[in-house]
Amino acid sequence: MKNDLAIFEGYRIRRIYDEPTETWWFSVVDIIRVLTQQPNYKAAQNYWKVLKHRLNKEGSQLVTKCNQLKLEAADGKSYLTEVATAETLLRLVQSVPSPKAEPIKLWLAKVGYERMQELADPARSLARARETWQKQGRSQKWIEQRMTGQETRNKLTDYWAGHDIKEGEEYAILTNIIHQEWSGVSVKAHKDLKGLKTQNLRDHMSEAELIFTALAELSTRQIAQSVEATGMGENTAAAKTGGRIAKKARRELEAKTGRKVVTGENYLPPSSPTKKLK
Repeated sequence: MKNDLAIFEGYRIRRIYDEPTETWWFSVVDIIRVLTQQPNYKAAQNYWKVLKHRLNKEGSQLVTKCNQLKLEAADGKSYLTEVATAETLLRLVQSVPSPKAEPIKLWLAKVGYERMQELADPARSLARARETWQKQGRSQKWIEQRMTGQETRNKLTDYWAGHDIKEGEEYAILTNIIHQEWSGVSVKAHKDLKGLKTQNLRDHMSEAELIFTALAELSTRQIAQSVEATGMGENTAAAKTGGRIAKKARRELEAKTGRKVVTGENYLPPSSPTKKLK
């Protein structure tokens, strides 16, 4: 996850980006501070505590949509903090009488504006991604493979969405199973190998890594479709089988070439530390 800090009218709003689910989570108390114009953090915490109690009493589901993630506090240490998505916060703002309600709603909406544009016009997202990769020096061949892999990924998540898999944690669990099966390492271990922190793993994969990731995800989807896999149990089985198909192909290639497919190579700036495959 990527920690970040936004500033709204002089107020610090902590947020964190969850890469697997492509979701921004914002500190609820930081948003409350803006709405109540309360410079004292403890006072804002108390306001949120009272508001939560009232919302629960009214039977509102807003509080249950909040999460707890580690965010950096004023003392430089990280603590579990209640966070919510922009969508949940937009609904929460309506429960706080404040002249700042409309400006903060507009600000939160702006955060998701690009994503909304991309949903309405997917070509916009592809064009932006292609331009970014070109500026970063990626070859045309790599870009084509990256985009093909993304299309394969999207078809898989579309299948999951229609077969009782919850977006977010369950997507991440299944993704990790597929990755572990084909590559022999978890997503986190693969990122560590490449010396990545907040960066997107796929943006730092070699052409071979992209191809085998796509093969594993395509195999998983086709297997799931063939048995009409529904729910975590059946889709987990499909993920393991799909990943193993790509693992078999990877091992055969490695045996023929004498080279490992999973590598520590990346596209980080030269000054950044990287780890090499042992």
